[in-house]
Amino acid sequence: MQNVIDIFKQHYGYAYLKDLKAQGIHTDTIRKLLTGGKIEKIKPGLYRLADFTMMSHQGFVDACMAIPKAVICLHSALSYYELTTTVPAVVMVAVPREAKAPRLQYPPVKVFYFSHSNYEEGIERVHTETGDFRIYNIEKTIVDCFRYRKRLGEDVAVEGLKNYLRSKDANINKLFSYARKGRMHGVIKPYVEALII
Repeated sequence: MQNVIDIFKQHYGYAYLKDLKAQGIHTDTIRKLLTGGKIEKIKPGLYRLADFTMMSHQGFVDACMAIPKAVICLHSALSYYELTTTVPAVVMVAVPREAKAPRLQYPPVKVFYFSHSNYEEGIERVHTETGDFRIYNIEKTIVDCFRYRKRLGEDVAVEGLKNYLRSKDANINKLFSYARKGRMHGVIKPYVEALII
């Protein structure tokens, strides 16, 4: 059993079923580890060590491991950047419109299907001790929150923008650049003008 645990530890606490089988691990062994609470099922074919050290954004890592093209977005990204006082109950991820996102056992995920041009812009990679995740940069996140303000709530988008404009790293030119690319400049500009007066 220790050799199985070692395989997980070599991959930040995760392992795909196909990789375990390739290492000669029988499915009965995996089932015993699962029923014994040693590992947890993230999605069919992907497992994580149950007692592996959890980081504060472990759900983001889990979501990006389970959904290959997932990018943390919208309210979840606002939370990561500490631009909102509320924490969403689900991990919000964007995938390209043509992608198929699997259903996850954990974490609870809300998938948003972005057009190709909207999906590609502003992706950054965050490295953690337990793995990496992809997330939209701060300016792209705010623009997207305004794009989806009817689904998220306008208060979420406005709160994110207010907190962004108060931060020392606020870059209005960069924000407007993303807003123009995303065809949201006409929506965001009046809010920015009202908030910086």
